[in-house]
Amino acid sequence: MSDQDEQGPGRLRKELPAEVAPGETPDADDRVADPPQETRQEGNGLTGRQRLLKGLWPPRLTRAQLIVALLLFGLGFGLAVQVASNSDSDSALRGARQEDLVRILDELDDRTQRLEDEKQGLEKQRDELENSSDQAEEARKQTLEKERQLGILAGTVAAQGPGITVTIDDTKGTVEADMLLDAIQELRAAGAEAIQVNGIRVVAGTYLADADNSVSVDGNKINAPYRFQVIGKPQDLEPALNIPGGVVQTLEKEQATVTVERSSKIVVDALRAAERPDYARSSSQ
Repeated sequence: MSDQDEQGPGRLRKELPAEVAPGETPDADDRVADPPQETRQEGNGLTGRQRLLKGLWPPRLTRAQLIVALLLFGLGFGLAVQVASNSDSDSALRGARQEDLVRILDELDDRTQRLEDEKQGLEKQRDELENSSDQAEEARKQTLEKERQLGILAGTVAAQGPGITVTIDDTKGTVEADMLLDAIQELRAAGAEAIQVNGIRVVAGTYLADADNSVSVDGNKINAPYRFQVIGKPQDLEPALNIPGGVVQTLEKEQATVTVERSSKIVVDALRAAERPDYARSSSQ
């Protein structure tokens, strides 16, 4: 045999790891390196991060958790809408002029005072009924007084009292129905209790419309000058028409002439026929 043949098996034996006896630890050179952590994870099919994401998504919600989530969403949406509404109102007030803010405050004070007066009147009626020796007679008097007040508001009863007379002279024919309606609305907001325009009683159901270069009220055509007779507190009614950008300024821009006169006695005697409802009946027994 050649030297190469003799050395071959020896070399082969040196390259193979020696056989380890029981209880012995192999040398570091003879150990087989463990596979990397990532390799072991890839061998299982998923990495740790992927298993975590798989456990979190898609979420598994119970019915109770879903109901709570919907309630919280509804609450948050409602709060957002309310905040947005308040923000819009605040923005509108912040952008208003000082004169408009003063007018708004005055109107609120006036309405509050009127409500307080009405409350005190009702309390007085209650006390009179409770303390009167003849409660039936007192109730009859109060019923008649209430009927008279409702008749004034409904236009079926004539009225008189302090107020103002508003005259609108429209020589150019530029005044339209919506301008007169704005005047009526401003007067009502200022506390007008009875209004009459060119001999026509204005009530809750009154409507205005344009008609051949003039205006019609409840289907009755009226011509300029338009004359408003209004019963109410003059100190409240006149400023309501003269506010900056209000009724008077709007009409004057249309080249109409507006005059307002206060009076201690205004007579509103145009009447409306009392209409009996066809279907509505009192629910009181």
